[in-house]
Amino acid sequence: MKRLKELKDIEKIHFVGIGGAGMSPLAKIMVELGYEVTGSDRADSEVIQNLKKLGAKITLDGQKGENVKGADAIVVSTAIPYDNPEVLAARDLGIRKLHRSDINAALVNEYKGIAVAGAHGKTTTTSMLGVALTKAGVSPTVVVGGEMPDLGTNAILGESEYLTSEADESDGSFLKLRPHIAVVTNVEDDHMDHYGTMENIIKAFTQFIQNVDKETGYAVLCFDNENLRNIAKTVDRKYYTYAIDHEADYMARNIKTNGKGIAFDVVHGEEMLGHVSLNIPGRHNVLNALACIVTGLSMGVEFKKLVAGLAEFHGAKRRFQTKGRAKGIWVVDDYAHHPTEIAATLKAAKELNPNRLVCVFQPHRYSRTQLLHEEFGKAFVSADILILTDIYAAGEAPIEGINGETILNEVRKQSGQDVIYIQAREKLAHYLENEAQDGDLIITMGAGDIYKTGEELVELLNK
Repeated sequence: MKRLKELKDIEKIHFVGIGGAGMSPLAKIMVELGYEVTGSDRADSEVIQNLKKLGAKITLDGQKGENVKGADAIVVSTAIPYDNPEVLAARDLGIRKLHRSDINAALVNEYKGIAVAGAHGKTTTTSMLGVALTKAGVSPTVVVGGEMPDLGTNAILGESEYLTSEADESDGSFLKLRPHIAVVTNVEDDHMDHYGTMENIIKAFTQFIQNVDKETGYAVLCFDNENLRNIAKTVDRKYYTYAIDHEADYMARNIKTNGKGIAFDVVHGEEMLGHVSLNIPGRHNVLNALACIVTGLSMGVEFKKLVAGLAEFHGAKRRFQTKGRAKGIWVVDDYAHHPTEIAATLKAAKELNPNRLVCVFQPHRYSRTQLLHEEFGKAFVSADILILTDIYAAGEAPIEGINGETILNEVRKQSGQDVIYIQAREKLAHYLENEAQDGDLIITMGAGDIYKTGEELVELLNK
């Protein structure tokens, strides 16, 4: 059994809501390290079945206080309320309560951690890095908040001293990490419910970069992002930069879209390093790939091995993920829920030259919709048809006057494009079945349960 220094005196650990996207990869690694792992969840899933096969003991009959007996610590996510029966029982029994970010930090800080942070691109870049380094023979430990279809899992216990993981900035918990390499893809005005001001977001990301060791650590920064260019002037840590449109250490040139993805050349100063071909579309994925290449090169991995690994990457789950093709209609799902992500993903989709690009968007959180409604107004311009549904609350209380029509009105005001509002998500698949045409690319978008619409549509089209 490998004991993590930050979790000394812990042998048995209980995950509350073990099947969650952020919890299950951590639980998997802890089982494989030799910890006794138990957990609870409301419903069975493939993820839970896989954890059980590895040796985790999981109860699915509701969360009850008795489930935590004997545990040295319980692990919760931000989604678990304070009055959860297992949380209350742990408190009464004097059992230590950890946030999932504490487990992630214990792992990142134990290894030569590569932590990927940023408003957008974290999951894709972490997955891409995990696949590329694995294929290149580095054998890293990988922890991702979404499945890596190319590796068939959301977590891998590797054999080397390296670990790559997402760094979640949404609640500030990424500041617990002391990574060997801090990769930052971009810094934008997201998660204002936690930070309040852009100044606070910039302070947090600056501190994240400063958390790397001054002597041996370094950062990898995207210089196409203005906030990161400004942050770089203020930090006293070593860093490498990458970009498409701004001067940087490593740059992408000769970008060309093809039928299945995008290709480009990598230049380092005056030196042409070589050609890269990706199986996923979009300039944003060129930047994600550059982040991986710069990170890999800084670790001493050969360029040609990184390129070969990237060629085997076909995307992360819910990141431009094909749900199916039927009757000449291509159905894709994407997690994009911030205006910048939406615009980049739709632009990439449009470059694949579909007959029509149909975007079906479910806004995520009332607070985000209220804060960014003007930015949403121009985010969908690449779509030929936009279909909006009501807001996925994600546990938030409604805000008066804020709903799916808030975005509808902004889109009509700013772009005047063809937009339809269907309030009930459950009605979307049947509407799409009747309206879809041969050659359409239909993309469902959002961080809620909109992916179900794509699955339902594929089922209807295949009947």
